[in-house]
Amino acid sequence: MKPNPENAVIAQQFLKKCGTYFLATAEGDQPRVRPFGTAEIFEGKLYIQTGKVKDVYKQLIANPKAEISGFVDGEWIRIACELVPDDRLEAKQDMLDKNPMLQRMYKADDGNTIVFWCRNAKATISSFTAPPKVFEF
Repeated sequence: MKPNPENAVIAQQFLKKCGTYFLATAEGDQPRVRPFGTAEIFEGKLYIQTGKVKDVYKQLIANPKAEISGFVDGEWIRIACELVPDDRLEAKQDMLDKNPMLQRMYKADDGNTIVFWCRNAKATISSFTAPPKVFEF
């Protein structure tokens, strides 16, 4: 299956519909899972956002492999990927512009804000009533 950038939009729309989704990382041999809410398309890639002072940032720098999962309306998505940091101001500003509620806590040039994009992503949308839909981006 060949990666398709248009599939990043499908994943982003599903995560937006969920509102809150969950990001799983690893800290040594211990899995770590936490709720997230940002999911935006920038330059054709799916991006998320966090702060450099958070453990999730440190975990992703040590091991970029992650999984994202969300559930809505009887369907769930799982996205296995590598999360690649993008420290460019324009990428961070795009995220903040699309998520104004973040602007109370973050600024593109604050030294803390960081965005990550999904590389080598394989997404699966599943339900109890239909075969899984698998796609890459």
